[in-house]
Amino acid sequence: MSIELNDSRIQRAIALIWHEAELLDTKDYQAWQELYTPEAKYVIPIDPQTEDFASSLNMVFDDDRMRRMRVARMVEGYSPSAVAAARTVRTVSRFNADRVSDTEVVIRSSQILCSYKRNRHDLLGANLTHHIALAADGDRIAQKVVRLLNSDDPVNASGFLL
Repeated sequence: MSIELNDSRIQRAIALIWHEAELLDTKDYQAWQELYTPEAKYVIPIDPQTEDFASSLNMVFDDDRMRRMRVARMVEGYSPSAVAAARTVRTVSRFNADRVSDTEVVIRSSQILCSYKRNRHDLLGANLTHHIALAADGDRIAQKVVRLLNSDDPVNASGFLL
């Protein structure tokens, strides 16, 4: 059984994912962190196949506290990741819904991110999985997994959030 992307719940999830991309490209990290539920995880695994993030080695495995600390490093004071941070533009597309209910949408997509810093362009590709918690008072991200295409190779410090 195929899940139709024109389902209004899926459209709400896609709109939230696009809004998240815009906040990241405009470096509005404070607003970005508020898109997440307090229990949410933000994960960038090294193993492209793993589903057991807690028992695997990850580039990022952030809960609410760690996301807030990461954002603080990006916006407050001197931080190597924030000084002359790269400018980014990302495209998120190829949406496929895995699960849909009145309270949750699990949706996979692809992301192409182009960054520019110090006269250099870099391109990152990733497969994303978002768990979106649907609610009348506002939809939020319950989990985001960023599976970088080159996750098992050395990845340069990005100076931006994925």
